[in-house]
Amino acid sequence: MSLLKTDPTAPPKPPKTKTREWADSLIFAIVAATLIRWATFEAYTIPSPSMENSLLVGDYLFVSKLHYGPITPQTPLQVPLTHQTIWGTGLQSYSELIQLPTYRLPGFSEIKRNDVVVFHVPHETQFPADLRTNYIKRCVAVAGDTLEIKNGQAYLNGQPEGAVPGLQTDYEMQVDNPNDEVLAALRAHGVVDYQQPGGMPQAMAGEVPGTFVYKISCNAATADFFRKQPYVKRLDVYEPGLAGSLFPDRADFTNSDALSKTPRKWTLDNYGPLPIPKKGQTIALSPGNAAIYYKIVARYEHNQGVTWNNAEGMMYQNGKPLTSYTIKQNYYMMMGDNRHNSEDSRFWGFVPEDHVVGKAVLIWLSVDPNADFWHKIRWSRLFNIIH
Repeated sequence: MSLLKTDPTAPPKPPKTKTREWADSLIFAIVAATLIRWATFEAYTIPSPSMENSLLVGDYLFVSKLHYGPITPQTPLQVPLTHQTIWGTGLQSYSELIQLPTYRLPGFSEIKRNDVVVFHVPHETQFPADLRTNYIKRCVAVAGDTLEIKNGQAYLNGQPEGAVPGLQTDYEMQVDNPNDEVLAALRAHGVVDYQQPGGMPQAMAGEVPGTFVYKISCNAATADFFRKQPYVKRLDVYEPGLAGSLFPDRADFTNSDALSKTPRKWTLDNYGPLPIPKKGQTIALSPGNAAIYYKIVARYEHNQGVTWNNAEGMMYQNGKPLTSYTIKQNYYMMMGDNRHNSEDSRFWGFVPEDHVVGKAVLIWLSVDPNADFWHKIRWSRLFNIIH
């Protein structure tokens, strides 16, 4: 093997200018940062209370893409093409969108029950998955599980779910006098309402004359504390009246009028049993279950010619009834830890595996939006591992 020799008589290459060196360094830094962000870790912030009290509004997180494996871009590529016009008058330039196959690189773990997961929200149909809003929720059920919620307690395959330390519920707390003692107790136990000035819940007139009611979100231990206080006359679970408006009664959330032929009228606290689809599973479709799988067949797995017939409660493909279907990927149920204040899988259904971004692993900063300047940083939350 011979080596290519340079010509000693050739003039040396001119050195790079400072501008060129800066430009090369900047391009390298951008490419490196993009690759790191795509393949390893990405920073996120918590803007809403749907995961309280596990994650707080103002928490800044690192999300690991190494756990489940980074996924290739899902945005179609725009490829320029040149075509001869039909009249032969010249060349015109067109572009074509090409959807490359989606592939997840190997990770070092699978999505597990109780993982706190970041994912592309499934119901934003106007964008490719990787251009949609990112949500963060807890994975409460994995592919192959059956989920049921009874009186606020979640069950997986008939067994109670594992302990969720930050789990919150909405309550109505009745008092005779909304005085400073009540407000101090609410503040001491971290009860907040981000819609109110200073984050403090506001008392409303109760149904009984001379009484006042607070609507609060808190964990079971805090609820037990308030039940024991002499100024609390009543503390009851408050569940929004959503019977008939949840998945799969509304088979397609807000994107179409597809409705289940067999309404279940589930609520946030009494939901299911619902089977979670698993890759390779073949489903016999009927009016009793077709609404559960409509978005999977019509949207998530990119089948063509799929329509919904509300009168029959069935899917059609290319004008023919679809009576069975084999699932192409795994699906998951995601729910917020603030169970009454979370728009999650109970509203819009399953999260496809190819929508999953990564696992939330670390809180690196936490800023209290309701605190004064001297107490803005929640120092006790810095560098906390997320459970």
